[in-house]
Amino acid sequence: MFYESIGTGRPIVFLPGWGGNNGETQAAHEPVFADRAGWRRIYIDPPGTNGRPGDLSITDQDGMLDAIAETITEVLGSDQYAVAGTSAGALHARGLIKRDPARVLGLLLRVPGVIADRTARTLPTDDYLRRTPSYAAASQTKQDLYYDPAERSADLDFLARIQSDPKTYALADDPAVLFERPTLIVAGRQDTITGYADAWGLIDDYPTATYAVLDQEEHDLPVRRPALYHALVADWLDRMEAS
Repeated sequence: MFYESIGTGRPIVFLPGWGGNNGETQAAHEPVFADRAGWRRIYIDPPGTNGRPGDLSITDQDGMLDAIAETITEVLGSDQYAVAGTSAGALHARGLIKRDPARVLGLLLRVPGVIADRTARTLPTDDYLRRTPSYAAASQTKQDLYYDPAERSADLDFLARIQSDPKTYALADDPAVLFERPTLIVAGRQDTITGYADAWGLIDDYPTATYAVLDQEEHDLPVRRPALYHALVADWLDRMEAS
């Protein structure tokens, strides 16, 4: 698996959404570290992304999580790390904590995927999203720069075999586990992919979590108000440093 490492200090592992690679995840988070030292950012490309074919021995999310966990161990050994997961990457992040909660310094879940079966998710409409020209342009730029290239470079057949069945798209074991270290959960109020309501059901697992639902944001959060998202991430870093 490919990964990119930036900076030095405490490690943070960033995991992208399904079929995504490190490009969008970097763009969403690197501004937070422009004037902030002390953190090593490790952006991972899961199997089947960024021009690399999927491993046919991986047939479900548990296999994906195994590959991610092995890569983290190869890069960091037994060192502690924080983990930040976007969409399906949030499921992987929670899975890592379930396996070894003592090793993880903090958790960030961005637009987290909670329920594998899309038909069972609690989803809002996007009726209240103001599609202003500036918002539409920013969203399209993100699509052109990150999402479309990620799709073109992904092994779509490999990924679709896992995603097409809720049984293989979910982890075999519920990743719920009590995690008392600094946590941030950020969802979009108009996110029609993973929604925001299902993530609230996670809150009891994370008694020190900040839970934020950002109005006028979809699944590609942050688009309209990146400064607000960056402030929330900075606060999460502050809390980890303080602890």
